[in-house]
Amino acid sequence: MAGVLRKAFTLVELLVAIAIIAVLMGLLIPGVQMARESGRKVHCRCNLRTMALALQSYETAHRVFPAGYAANQAAPDADATTLDASPGTGWGLAIAAFLEEQRAAAAVRPTDPAWGVASPQAADVVAATLPVFLCASAAGPRDPFAVRRPDGSPHPSGARLGRSHYVANAGQADPWDESPPRRSWDGIANGPLYRNSRIRAAQISDGMSQTVFLGEHTSAVSEKAWAGVVPGAASHPGERVAALLGGVADAAAALVLVHSGPAEDEMRIIHPPNDPAAHADQMFSDHPGGAHVAFGDGSVRFVSELIHQPTWAAMSSINGGEVVAGDGGE
Repeated sequence: MAGVLRKAFTLVELLVAIAIIAVLMGLLIPGVQMARESGRKVHCRCNLRTMALALQSYETAHRVFPAGYAANQAAPDADATTLDASPGTGWGLAIAAFLEEQRAAAAVRPTDPAWGVASPQAADVVAATLPVFLCASAAGPRDPFAVRRPDGSPHPSGARLGRSHYVANAGQADPWDESPPRRSWDGIANGPLYRNSRIRAAQISDGMSQTVFLGEHTSAVSEKAWAGVVPGAASHPGERVAALLGGVADAAAALVLVHSGPAEDEMRIIHPPNDPAAHADQMFSDHPGGAHVAFGDGSVRFVSELIHQPTWAAMSSINGGEVVAGDGGE
């Protein structure tokens, strides 16, 4: 009886098939990653737009935008180095009621310290992780962090704060780094949100649609909080910039605020989003190519990290009289 012939792959055919599958996967995976990143960017834009609209609602209710953070410098806990003091309420906690975060808004009274020492309930709230303050693309830790002094030692308050991947724009200068410290930052900070600011919409003469209010800051660059500032604390650099900065922390104001430059104490350098020499107090995103920012009119745009630097500085001030055209984001 004649033998039965059986068809089978040769070794060469098998290797060719594997190579074809590998090529197809190599073509498919970047497309999947791009689709996922596109979805993350949409989610990030939605977060910023929600916060920008909450800022507008706050302004409608109070006739001023919230302070970047509040400090009663007559309080006994005022920090001699920075003049920060309780309540320390940050812009994120101030707009909580307009973000449908009523529990957060109700847990901390306006005169209570924003780091939750008034009650266990308040401590739990300010340490909470609120999804609206988190970007899906942001690297680094996402869990609450224990507040530390500038030298890295634990802060005596024992405070823990929920992280934020979004920060407020204080303008071009960084008044929190001035020595000796100034009691008032009026006339120094030229952005919409800074310590004890009370900026009205009418004061933003550069135009609400041309003025940056909020933007991104990844946890891989430094610690950021949504609830507020603890006097005597600091914003410590993350693993991405720790080597660059030598582990040097920035002032507590940088827990909620950033600036664009130029600043006198930084040789008038301008820091666009994703600047490779980023400090703890500049905007930085993990979205490739730039960062999302929210403007005063509620619009959200993606600003390229290659933006014309004077344009970025112009968009960061409220009344500089600069003309912004053609490079203000997409």
